[in-house]
Amino acid sequence: MFFKMRQFFFLLVAVIVLSSCSEYQKVLKNEDVKAKYDAAEKYYEEKDFKRANRLFEQIAPKYVGKPQGERVMFFLANTYFEREDYNMAGYQFERFVKSYPKSDKLAEATFLGAKSYYELSPKYSLDQTDTDKALLKLQNFINAYAESEYFAEANAMAKELTTKKERKAYEILKQYNRLGEFNYDMLKSAVAASDNFVSDYPGSVYREDALFVKLEATTYMAMNSFESLQKERLQSAKAAYTVLKKQYPNTKYEEEATDLINKIESELQKFTTEAK
Repeated sequence: MFFKMRQFFFLLVAVIVLSSCSEYQKVLKNEDVKAKYDAAEKYYEEKDFKRANRLFEQIAPKYVGKPQGERVMFFLANTYFEREDYNMAGYQFERFVKSYPKSDKLAEATFLGAKSYYELSPKYSLDQTDTDKALLKLQNFINAYAESEYFAEANAMAKELTTKKERKAYEILKQYNRLGEFNYDMLKSAVAASDNFVSDYPGSVYREDALFVKLEATTYMAMNSFESLQKERLQSAKAAYTVLKKQYPNTKYEEEATDLINKIESELQKFTTEAK
């Protein structure tokens, strides 16, 4: 009995699915724009965004300049978003914002457009062009819609993307420092990159790390310099230590930093002894 009921259930589901597919195919081929509009909204409400998207794509050009055009364009953009086609979603939301600057949906469309580019942002080690675009879109939204229900989420996304960019910059300067073991010029690049990082990202979670990298790089530069340049570079390394300790008295690099400053002071002492 149970087996027969199960067979009947699957047969019923198959009939419903086939009927639904048949209905969808008919409306796709239908030349009646209103019928397609009604079907598209029905599928949209049912969260069948794949079918809704196909129908909205077909009818969108027919509604340009008409009262329903705003609704159709927003739904079209959002079906792309819901289907995770973020390239098209971002593009369509941008079109919506430009086409309907007085829409009640303007804030939501601006946010979803920015979020589309946020979703396209790759991991930190890859090219960050989409991250830059997302940050620009998110910042524009934050500046324009401080009272929006999406404001907190936009801020959180912007912070996440900023941290991602900071990490990429930090990993680059750290790599320069590592390569400095084999290539002296890379130490110069590490120092310059550290200075740029601290200047460009003053509130970064990697600020302490960047300051330590500068201390390490300047110390190795000094230790491997010609004697005529060594004293000046040791003093620069000592200054880098002072900055690190002033800004981070309880730095997580305490042990490594202490070891480096001891080496620096030891080398500087030689110049004092020689002077005497």
